[in-house]
Amino acid sequence: MSVGYAAAPKATAANQNAGNTAVKYRPDVTYTLRTDIADGKLVFIGEAGAIKGKVNPELHVPEGAVVQINLVNGDGAQHDISVPDFNATSNKLNEKGSGTAIVFKAGKKGEFKYICTVPGHVQAGMIGKIIVGGEKVGAKPATKAMDVSQNPMDVGQPVGNRSPRTLNVNLETTEVVGQLMDGSTYKYWTFNNKVPGPFLRVRVGDTVNVNMANAKDSHMIHSVDFHAVTGPGGGAAVTQAAPGTEKGFTFKAINPGLYVYHCATPMVAQHISNGMYGMILVEPEGGLPKVDREFYIMQGELYTAQKHGTSGENEFSLEKLLDEKPEHVIFNGNHDALTKTHKMEAKVGETVRIFFGVGGPNLTSSFHVIGEIFDRVYNQGDLTSPPMRNVQTTLVPAGGATMVEFKVEVPGRLILVDHALSRLEKGLVGIMNVTGPENPEVFHSKSKVDANSGH
Repeated sequence: MSVGYAAAPKATAANQNAGNTAVKYRPDVTYTLRTDIADGKLVFIGEAGAIKGKVNPELHVPEGAVVQINLVNGDGAQHDISVPDFNATSNKLNEKGSGTAIVFKAGKKGEFKYICTVPGHVQAGMIGKIIVGGEKVGAKPATKAMDVSQNPMDVGQPVGNRSPRTLNVNLETTEVVGQLMDGSTYKYWTFNNKVPGPFLRVRVGDTVNVNMANAKDSHMIHSVDFHAVTGPGGGAAVTQAAPGTEKGFTFKAINPGLYVYHCATPMVAQHISNGMYGMILVEPEGGLPKVDREFYIMQGELYTAQKHGTSGENEFSLEKLLDEKPEHVIFNGNHDALTKTHKMEAKVGETVRIFFGVGGPNLTSSFHVIGEIFDRVYNQGDLTSPPMRNVQTTLVPAGGATMVEFKVEVPGRLILVDHALSRLEKGLVGIMNVTGPENPEVFHSKSKVDANSGH
């Protein structure tokens, strides 16, 4: 193992090897990290103690302490570790199982970053925090708020082979502080306190009564525009509801398909971005073919004044919205929705159906599931034309939808992404765990490398 030193007495270089006896040290704090791949990202993982198993863990050290960080190469790619604020950078590791370390004196209080300096690796996920002196300096306290993320399993009951009927849909528009990611919150605008709003399921020929109430404590007028509605503004023209009031309308579901709904109160893009979107499925006569699993997933964007990863309550930025530069791109409302909060699962041999839509308001999605191929894609939510077959990635525009189906053939972890993969770094990722027997005729690994970590 080689060691890089910084801020040590008499030391004049950031890197020295372990055989150099000119520098003596006795670390007050020691951490050990391992490089690895997790959820499709390159990361550091804690190896022992309180940080064991944690991804890019926060490293807490006292002010003035001599700190040693050991690094073990766990994936075989080239890596190093650096704390730029303390001029500490290790040598580069090129082989799996090799190790290095840095030693430095934490001479100033604050919040600093540790990174891998190999080009592209910070952007790929290799960045963590060192907290010197206890609490995060200059950061707002970590906050907890309500969970606004929509459960992807809440897809309602299939209509089956029933005849048309009259249905009631009740929506409440709310403005609530919700959890965005660990340590940060956002003031969401929602339908029924969830992002996206509820998945609505009707049959072609049904008569639908829409009742929309705007919560008393709202500050904004809200409305709802159903893309499945033939009528003024998709219903928005008659549902502009002030706080504490109710509006409604009745429509007949004429066209089968998968459709987006959203708030259509000016400024419309702001209302949508803040979380006011959802989907309605108008099933064709006789219903959809039966499958084993169904999931409801929508992609959206948040335009915050604060940079991605800022602790505390994040605030809306009109400038970034108009520039179409979101700080967060997410599935089902927040960063954790489809990775930690809601566990999407399937079994080998089952057929999976995903109702996928883009709330937007601006970005087009290149929807892709790493480790699977779509057997059928109902392009643009069209449920009456023959589906496309054997599709790798499908385009879904803002305000658009698609339905995809595939049979899972092997166990493992499927990763849901927008194949505009820079958006993964802004929070856009989902995980589906597939359990069951191995199927070596379809896939088998010839090495010990985790074959489910990406392509």
